[in-house]
Amino acid sequence: MNAAAALLADSTPGQLLPAREMMAFTLASHIMLVPFGVALPFVTLVMHYRGMRKNDPVALLLARRWSAVMAVQFAIGIVTGTVLSFEFGLLWPGMMGRWGDVFGLGFGVEAWAFFLEAILIAIYLYGWRRLKPRTHFWLGVPLPLAALMGAFGIIAANSWMNTPQGFTLGADGNPVDVTVRQAVFTPMFGPEYWHFVVAMFLTAGYVVAGVYAVGWLRGRRDRYHRLGFTVPFTVAAILTPLQFFLGDNIARQVFQKQPIKFAATELVWNTGTHVPEYLFGRLQEDGTVKGGLKFPQLDSILAGFSPDTQVTGLSSVPAADRPTATQATIAHWAFDIMATIGSVLILLALWYAWCWWRRRDLPASRWFFRSAAVAGVASVITVECGWITTEVGRQPWIVYQNMRVSEAVTPTAAASLWTMFGIVAAVYVLIFGAFLTVLLKMRTRWRLAGSGAAAASVDPPETDTPYGPRAEHAAAAPGAGGAPGSES
Repeated sequence: MNAAAALLADSTPGQLLPAREMMAFTLASHIMLVPFGVALPFVTLVMHYRGMRKNDPVALLLARRWSAVMAVQFAIGIVTGTVLSFEFGLLWPGMMGRWGDVFGLGFGVEAWAFFLEAILIAIYLYGWRRLKPRTHFWLGVPLPLAALMGAFGIIAANSWMNTPQGFTLGADGNPVDVTVRQAVFTPMFGPEYWHFVVAMFLTAGYVVAGVYAVGWLRGRRDRYHRLGFTVPFTVAAILTPLQFFLGDNIARQVFQKQPIKFAATELVWNTGTHVPEYLFGRLQEDGTVKGGLKFPQLDSILAGFSPDTQVTGLSSVPAADRPTATQATIAHWAFDIMATIGSVLILLALWYAWCWWRRRDLPASRWFFRSAAVAGVASVITVECGWITTEVGRQPWIVYQNMRVSEAVTPTAAASLWTMFGIVAAVYVLIFGAFLTVLLKMRTRWRLAGSGAAAASVDPPETDTPYGPRAEHAAAAPGAGGAPGSES
């Protein structure tokens, strides 16, 4: 095995490492924004609908402020998403040049969804002061649908890379006779899409609720914080148990359709039955697992509901066709972290459901709100871990069993790629710094508006009514001078 690994290392292009590191960095950065792009429009419209149905100015104020955050996030996502799009062509020209005609439709759908979402966000923001309430709300309804369409395009492309189909290979080795429907709706598309979408919704719900949980812990027990916490947390809590079953389903699909990837994720070296499950642990070069907790036969049971289920091992294929021991360990740890956090979130959701069922009220324990405040960060970590599992577990293939990552990488010199990586990292630090600065300024302004300190400013958009004339034209109107809240 050591000889095979040495031979594989000798044939690895020098530019592969910087290309991988740059792609990993930009993807990990962009994925932190995706839950808000996909799910925040829906959470905002839920709050908007509540405000309209109950004539609740607090709910409308929250929806309006969330829409402002949504717009800022979308602007940042434009930059990070565009960089990723360019990197596909610049860093992996071998894949795009050979396979772009097969799976490129997904990127086309995502581009159309992106432009549609930009238009709809602009209309939604514009409509707070200028449209009738029902007209404004219904013009916002297509916004979550556009976000879901964008997710459709990206997951269609990624699921094709995991289970490629919809083509035949010509005499020159290039794909011909492309069938679009089969290339889009691959065997992994359904499990991967729904698992991803639900992850985005519960992550956005926990992150938004976490902001108000912090305010609650600091003594802000007003209705603004209560409502700002309850609505997004309820959305996330409902979806958390569903995500557990979707995650179990996608793991079984990987077991059936990508057995070597499953073996890497579960640190299975030899093919056999009665395979143990390892919680964490590290795969060694000789195939043994060091450290971690071992549960006899559990992996076979989880894979096929029986200890007699046969699980394919990594050693069943040549070293060049499977992840390295390090890559398998990374995928395994990412999967275990994701599963562990998901299990804890289920307990948190059950705690919330129990208190609501018994008392129709939020839990009284401060530990609940401490846990809720941490849940948002934990959810973002699970999203990162999910993508690590998906991408690292597939190695060394960029198109599963059809093209290796080393075959797709750019011929650009490694030194140039490291320089480019440094520039991209510096730009991203500035972008995310600007993003946080804007959010903090918005929070400060809203807090001042809630305390009445902003009343002297000129036409503060947070203090006039969500619908109707601007504040300067209705200074004497009830409710035009203050906002019932202190922060987003």
